Amino acid sequence: MLHEIALTFVKGIGDITTKTLISYCGSAEEVFSSSKKALEKIPGIGYKTAESIVNHTAFARAEEEIKFIEKYKIQSFFYLDKQYPKRLKNCVDAPTMLYFKGKADLNNQKIVAVVGTRNATNYGRFFCEKLVQGLKHHGLIVASGMAYGIDIAAHKAALNSDITTVGVLGHGLDRLYPALHRPVAEKMLGNGGLLTEFPSQTNPDRQNFPKRNRIIAGMADAVIVVEATQRGGALITAEIANSYNRDVFAVPGRVDDEFSDGCNFLIKTNRAHLLTKSEDLEYIMGWLDGLLIKKRIEPELLLNLSAEDKMIVDTIKEHESIAIDDLQLKLNITQSKLAMALLNLEMQSVIVSLPGKVYRLN
Repeated sequence: MLHEIALTFVKGIGDITTKTLISYCGSAEEVFSSSKKALEKIPGIGYKTAESIVNHTAFARAEEEIKFIEKYKIQSFFYLDKQYPKRLKNCVDAPTMLYFKGKADLNNQKIVAVVGTRNATNYGRFFCEKLVQGLKHHGLIVASGMAYGIDIAAHKAALNSDITTVGVLGHGLDRLYPALHRPVAEKMLGNGGLLTEFPSQTNPDRQNFPKRNRIIAGMADAVIVVEATQRGGALITAEIANSYNRDVFAVPGRVDDEFSDGCNFLIKTNRAHLLTKSEDLEYIMGWLDGLLIKKRIEPELLLNLSAEDKMIVDTIKEHESIAIDDLQLKLNITQSKLAMALLNLEMQSVIVSLPGKVYRLN
């Protein structure tokens, strides 16, 4: 642990350079045991950085940090550790080290990030609460940034619905910003927790929050923007999420509402799926399969289907799921006609579409 944490305190080394060092040397310990001459040959490592590494000047601060995390029962995750969030690890600029206090599996099967403006409207807070409540049965984690407005509304809604919720911070775990949210943060430690890449003694400086946003985006399967201006941090998170190939969702709002400008912009420019209820997220993400309560096909509905629709349903019924191309081959009808029939059946809740143009009975 000492060598891994010490790497984060070496001046001139960022997350990408750290990973380059590890790839060349094999481990954090080997980095510090390498000669200055050998280190200087590694791309991105200059004379001063190599000198800082071999002089072990970062060890004192690392030892201090270890004492802090041990005292307060904080977990540290190096990017090569099994406990490190796998989704985040796949991002090119993932943090070298994470510090986590709480009770949550950061590799949970489903993680959703909810972000938005600090100046949330009553409508935004209400929608956020209903949205989170609607996702309760998925056993997911709700992640956000502990800020005023939509962030804290998402955390509170998760706690009220007994959903695990993780707050990602832009400072060390020896403080909380904003301090007003400390009671919520303390509750989260029992069902969720607080996550940061910043060591103790780090203030909530402005430049830290875009870095925090990339963790929120990177650790999640989907990012939901509830309310946002066009210049807000939530749009930065959405852009980062898109760069990570995450699904982004935005809640539409009135065209004359500045706190919906960002969401409307994301939808208009195809940077986000339109989201009006929790079922929209479930549908796009293909999460309908695991629901405990499923809609059943009404017998009367099947009786009202055309002969062609019944043939499609019977063919799908023979398989757990089937791709549209395979279905077309079996039925020997044109793809345009099949696509129209499938859309009609889907609108009647007879079938469900899955990613990759695959269909199954509802």
